[in-house]
Amino acid sequence: MGKDKLKRFAENESFKCLFQPDFDDVFRKDYMLKGRWHSDVFKNDNPIVLELGCGRGEYTVEMGRKYPEINFIGIDIKGARLWRGAKSATEESLPNVAFVRCRIEFIEWLFGPGEVSEIWITFADPQINRDNKRLTGTLFLERYRKFLIPDGIIHLKTDSLYLHNYTVAMAKLNHLEITEENKDIYGSGRADELLSIKTHYEENYLSMGVAITYLTFKLSSYNKLIEPEKDSL
Repeated sequence: MGKDKLKRFAENESFKCLFQPDFDDVFRKDYMLKGRWHSDVFKNDNPIVLELGCGRGEYTVEMGRKYPEINFIGIDIKGARLWRGAKSATEESLPNVAFVRCRIEFIEWLFGPGEVSEIWITFADPQINRDNKRLTGTLFLERYRKFLIPDGIIHLKTDSLYLHNYTVAMAKLNHLEITEENKDIYGSGRADELLSIKTHYEENYLSMGVAITYLTFKLSSYNKLIEPEKDSL
């Protein structure tokens, strides 16, 4: 392991905005902050928005800067990447930004019913051959239902046309209300101050001429979710 990583891991321990539960803290067990993020972390009742697979935390931090009336939590398993976002939030004293180092598979043990208002999924691995690992797949959507508010909004911003098309098909098949669908936010002029926030990975994709897509839909809580057939994508 490189010296830079070791240094970052050590510095991570000092960031009050970064939470690093052990495996035994979240494996089929409620995390100590589940249902308590408003009261114990943010000290307010403002909406909580998650970014899943947040990487370096660019999106989480920038949303926190732009929207001080909303609380943002970025989640990723890579501590060396999270260091950048946690350091920025600490240096800027952003009270509405937090990070969690944890596998997203354990997310249902992190948050209580109705504790989260929206989810952002930014440049996630499309997991073309692994349905059960796809962050917009029905397995994960069922987990999100356990803590999202009724009809909570899910945002998908991605360079993967496959992931975009899959998620559109999944939403339509399950009668989930799609509120926006765009296959080229920059080419169409849709990229406003929120959608034009760029991650490290997005900068790379744009430099290669890859179109960035955007999709939002509401996750209802009443119907059983089913996967679309691969041939339909």
